Amino acid sequence: MKISITSIFLVFTVLFACETKNRSQEEIELPEDAVEIPQRQDWVVDDAEFESSDEIGELEQSLIDAGLVDVEEVISGIYVDLKYSTTDNFFGKDVYGDLYRCYLQPEVAEMLKKAHQKLQEDHPNLTFLLYDGVRPQSVQQILWDELDKPDSIKPLYVADPKVGGLHNYGVAVDLTLADAETGEALDMGTPFDYFGYPAYPDREKQMLKEGKIKQEHVNNREILRKVMKYGGFTGIGSEWWHFNAYSRKDAAQKYGIVK
Repeated sequence: MKISITSIFLVFTVLFACETKNRSQEEIELPEDAVEIPQRQDWVVDDAEFESSDEIGELEQSLIDAGLVDVEEVISGIYVDLKYSTTDNFFGKDVYGDLYRCYLQPEVAEMLKKAHQKLQEDHPNLTFLLYDGVRPQSVQQILWDELDKPDSIKPLYVADPKVGGLHNYGVAVDLTLADAETGEALDMGTPFDYFGYPAYPDREKQMLKEGKIKQEHVNNREILRKVMKYGGFTGIGSEWWHFNAYSRKDAAQKYGIVK
């Protein structure tokens, strides 16, 4: 019986493959002097943690369902630091929980985009840093309840949730100016949520005379006011950071209060 060289080669190939497979299934013993390399934790991707970063919380989903938009999806190059998602606010509590994005009514976001474009034209090194946008009525109630002031003067600090403020309609925004590269806020003379005359636009001349604020602070505020006015917003006399897109009457006609 004749056996070809090709047949012999095939037989050896099959045997070698089987042996390799058997050896791969066995545990390979390392030499005694071998060093085992530990697995680096930063090479391992935690799928659960990665997926959670994109999760939308119940509060945020309710804003989306109400038709509001994430401002950062409308305007590029801005920064957001929702102060009520931190303890860095006037009553030191986080009331937004897992909400970190700023939402507004679509028309208001477009108005803010127009203001931002004007800012970029006049001051390319500056951008917006947003502190607050829509504030659901449920959160407004928390602010009202937590404020350690008599009910008679609470409206000087926060809107009565029974009536509703313009934040509750998604047509008001709290913001400041920031360095476009670093996101560091400009010095406006007072921090956000400062309740006192130095934060009052209506009292700036008086505060300058008394040395409570500097001309630099007023100049920065005027830049902010100018571009926000260009976008169609109006400020208020007691907070340099607060701007309204509509009056309360117009907001009530156009939109409902966000619950």
